Amino acid sequence: METNNGFLPKAVNYRNLIFYKKGIILYDMTYWYQDHYLVRGDRTKDQMEQAARSGKQNVVEGTADGMTSIEMEIKLLNTARGSLLELMEDYEDQLRSRRLEQWEKGHPRYEKMVQYCYHHHDLKSYQPYYEKWSIEEFCNVALTLIHQADKGILTYLKKVEQTFLEQGGIKERMFAARKEKRGY
Repeated sequence: METNNGFLPKAVNYRNLIFYKKGIILYDMTYWYQDHYLVRGDRTKDQMEQAARSGKQNVVEGTADGMTSIEMEIKLLNTARGSLLELMEDYEDQLRSRRLEQWEKGHPRYEKMVQYCYHHHDLKSYQPYYEKWSIEEFCNVALTLIHQADKGILTYLKKVEQTFLEQGGIKERMFAARKEKRGY
């Protein structure tokens, strides 16, 4: 964790985090999906939208809180993760309830989809397909993005954990900075 010549770590620009970028795509996709494929009054509409929103919003709050509280950063990023996993369940339910296939290794389109999602982190790469994709394609792309975002969050959390083990929390860094300033 880099500092600004003191005890506060350098602020994380959450907008550069790939899992946040995937969260934006997932929110937009989910908003479009629930608006076009779920019926008015279906509670799933609100649930999916809120899970997608929480999946990205908690990244924003968590990385901001990480400047002064690693514990809050971990908790909020884990909340983002939990929301995305909830969204994953909803997309899996959409496939299962419609008797559509969830693509896995071995499916003829799986690897190409995984590679596309891995290399494309901007909304413009997905929006043109919303109306072209079948429900099966839409849900499988969303599931792939969720898996990739989840892996990214877990990797980031491991980095936060390592930083804490090496540098401690805010109180330890404050004490060390004050001690150094006084020449102890």
